[in-house]
Amino acid sequence: MRGPIAPPQVPLAASRAETFADLVQDSVERLERRWPQLADIDFLVLDVPRLDGAAGPAWDETVPLGGTMTARDGRPARVVIYRRPVEIRSKGRDERAALVHEIVVEQVADLLGLTPETVDPRYGED
Repeated sequence: MRGPIAPPQVPLAASRAETFADLVQDSVERLERRWPQLADIDFLVLDVPRLDGAAGPAWDETVPLGGTMTARDGRPARVVIYRRPVEIRSKGRDERAALVHEIVVEQVADLLGLTPETVDPRYGED
């Protein structure tokens, strides 16, 4: 028998990248209830951070889990979450979902110039 193991509408058929993007989207939707201005921000998922040319990585000691880009030249502000570093640092789906939400909160706080606790009062709770 050849073909997919499960039909496309079943969660088993979703790729790891799609499942991760869903975690980011869930986190964003949770925050948008409190912060409607987040609708004007693009949230992106990239596999890994980029290297900036031959000079090496644009970060110091650790690989970033996320980043922000301010709005400019008619482009909206962006929050980027890096899938592979997050997956490496989390063991299961629940731990990954919590880490993704924490990263999204931190990046939104950075972009808005607020503390993570202001963005999400439950930030840092286990």
